[in-house]
Amino acid sequence: MESDWTTLGILALGIAVVVGGMLWLKLHAFLALIVGALLVGLLTPRIHVERYGLDRARVEVVSVTPSLNLVELGTSAQKGTRYMVLRADRQAGQFVKVGELEVEDVGRPFPNRGRQIRSMARWTAPNGLELASSDRVVSPEAHRAARQLASQSVGERVATEFGATCAKIGLLIAMASLIGRCLLESGAADRIVRSALRAFGQKGAPMAFLASGFLLGIPVFFDTVFYLLIPLGKALHLRTKHSYLFYVLTIVAGATMTHSLVPPTPGPLFVAEQLGVDVGVMILAGMLVGLFTSMTGYLYASFVNRRWHVPLRDSELHPLAQLQDLSNRNEQDLPPLWLALLPIILPVALIGSLTIVESLRLPLPTLANQALLALGDKNTALFLAAGVSVMTLVQQKKCRIGDLSKSLQSALEGAGMIILITAGGGAFGGLVQQTGVDSLVRELPRASPAILILLAFLITVAVRTAQGSATVAMITAVGILSGIADPASLRFHPVYLALAIGCGSKPIQWMNDSGFWVICRMSDLTESEMLRFVTPMTGLMGVVGVSILMLAVSLFPMAP
Repeated sequence: MESDWTTLGILALGIAVVVGGMLWLKLHAFLALIVGALLVGLLTPRIHVERYGLDRARVEVVSVTPSLNLVELGTSAQKGTRYMVLRADRQAGQFVKVGELEVEDVGRPFPNRGRQIRSMARWTAPNGLELASSDRVVSPEAHRAARQLASQSVGERVATEFGATCAKIGLLIAMASLIGRCLLESGAADRIVRSALRAFGQKGAPMAFLASGFLLGIPVFFDTVFYLLIPLGKALHLRTKHSYLFYVLTIVAGATMTHSLVPPTPGPLFVAEQLGVDVGVMILAGMLVGLFTSMTGYLYASFVNRRWHVPLRDSELHPLAQLQDLSNRNEQDLPPLWLALLPIILPVALIGSLTIVESLRLPLPTLANQALLALGDKNTALFLAAGVSVMTLVQQKKCRIGDLSKSLQSALEGAGMIILITAGGGAFGGLVQQTGVDSLVRELPRASPAILILLAFLITVAVRTAQGSATVAMITAVGILSGIADPASLRFHPVYLALAIGCGSKPIQWMNDSGFWVICRMSDLTESEMLRFVTPMTGLMGVVGVSILMLAVSLFPMAP
């Protein structure tokens, strides 16, 4: 109990430092996360760090028969292996050996049970000591690794977690940033929007903005998508003379959900990696949930548009005369639609195809299987898509090497900052895990799956409301919850947990969020109009999303 209170106190203090550092000290998100990680590491007792290392490699104890000195172990136990049994010694501040277990056989009936077992081990300990439920059963190698982790300095542990996160997602974020910048500068994004407007017609313009925002929000950050689409929304309003609020809300509804649900944007990418969710599964499931939530946003926007009117105001950012020129831009200068869509569709198709083939275990010829394994890798797929987008930029702009270098450098500089923030979040989450927070949530998998989904949603909502950033909220929440995503104990697919965290990053959008001010300033809505129309919509979409997930996980848990 004392250990639990210590862990809770460290966790609360770490979150307070991150949130308070961003809100009151105005620290950059990266600095706030690193400071929080260092503080959590300094306060975490050595025995907690060792316990974390042991728990990652421990063998499950299923049952014990004291009279026969026999122990039933989980499936990870290996025949002929002698395992150490370790018990926490609070006075010594470390785990000490209290006995040994040697696996004698696998798959034989357990005495007096009449059923098959996974592993049977012989228990030996001095003075007849009995095996306790809190003991850790590990191999000698795992014990040495846990001791080594506990002996590392705080700086070493922070650097290790930071580097591990960079290794997982750094290249993906860099490639996604290149794709986004090239889509904008080559005119490919403009082509997608114009084609959608033409397909849906003037009356269907709000749906076109919703679809364009949803599609562009996959490789392009939300702020950038809004920067691109809102001038087109204003220019269209000059022609239609109505529905300006409808245009603004549908742009937000389309782009904001893919920003939090569909990789390779940083938030969902990081959450998927931390919870062990295949990126292809996250893309497909995120797009499916995103369709429901975005349509909810569309219906809400339609309802609001019929009852209230917001005028198009002149502004310094987008003077009305300039918008007229934008709406009359020559489409011959834009790339063809198929080429504009290729950098978005290509990685989704490659990664999704590999996920489907592996999930359904579809038989493929050897050559086709090897090609899909190579091209369907998330890093390779994003690299190919980035190559296509760069070539499109070169073709459209006819730019020189120097000009191309400037565009790519600018994109990578922006990606570098996102990587720093995300990896800083990985360091914070990793140090939080070492406090032993997983022991606090270990009993949660026994709760209803729907309750776990709701809990993940509410934790993310709390962090998002406090500090404003959707990405930081997701990073912080998954650091707390990743301990329960163990396939051995979780009774549903962890993608539900990942999507619940994504939905929880939507409420509540208000003045402490940079996205709030991007929408407010670019659309020329007042602060009161933002709180009246935009904030309720994003909150509603998050609630609808988690409601769908709670229903789905109850009916189709897809337990691994």
